[in-house]
Amino acid sequence: MFTAFGAVYKASASLLPPKLDTGPAWCQLFATALQESRLNERRQIGGPARGFWQFELGGIVGVLNHSATKDMIRVVLDRLDYDHRPETSYAAIEHTDVLAFAYARLNYWWLPGALPDRNEPKIGWAQYIRAWNPGKPWPEKWRANFDTAWRAYDRR
Repeated sequence: MFTAFGAVYKASASLLPPKLDTGPAWCQLFATALQESRLNERRQIGGPARGFWQFELGGIVGVLNHSATKDMIRVVLDRLDYDHRPETSYAAIEHTDVLAFAYARLNYWWLPGALPDRNEPKIGWAQYIRAWNPGKPWPEKWRANFDTAWRAYDRR
């Protein structure tokens, strides 16, 4: 599971500015994907979200329009030969993990403060809640997902 994630991360990170490529980013995004889809579902069961990070159309619009992220996501879209319409990205992230990852990474970029280190799962949880605003947050699963992400990072 984390080998495939690592390949997606590497491909996506190459499309984004180097400052976004950090260990805490790798782990926060892996934990978020585990939390949202267990890295098993690219289409939300019974819901509208898409991709391993379970983005809804509103999240796509947010990244496309936020002053901290809009220029970066447009570079990614151009390099992957997608137009800048939210509906195009929404459809694409279900099948294009590299694009879904870029949206997920940029969805954390607009938050103030650094992403959490391995000993800061509560900060990671707070950032996840703020950035994703999940309908069913499952706080009891976060610590295990966060720890799994850091263990995977250490083994990569």
